[in-house]
Amino acid sequence: MSDASRLVAVPDTFGVGVHITDDQLRLVVRVPSELNSAWRDREAFQQRVEEVVWAELDREETLGAVTRDAAAGETVQLGTVTLSPDGTVETHDLAEP
Repeated sequence: MSDASRLVAVPDTFGVGVHITDDQLRLVVRVPSELNSAWRDREAFQQRVEEVVWAELDREETLGAVTRDAAAGETVQLGTVTLSPDGTVETHDLAEP
């Protein structure tokens, strides 16, 4: 088997939610314990996931629903985003709360 045939780009699925504190809302990305792909820059894929979330969901409506429906200390799940190592969105399963 050649080296090229072993380097198959395997996508990774990231969970996404909004965590609530007393004074802020924070988008959180759950990273698999073992990444299948060659992500080297943690910030890069987290930023890419954030871009996908806000491209698919209305930020204002989503964050408004989170603040209405949850309390400080809670994390509201928005779904998942599956990305290839090059940042291509393979699939997503996102929904406003």
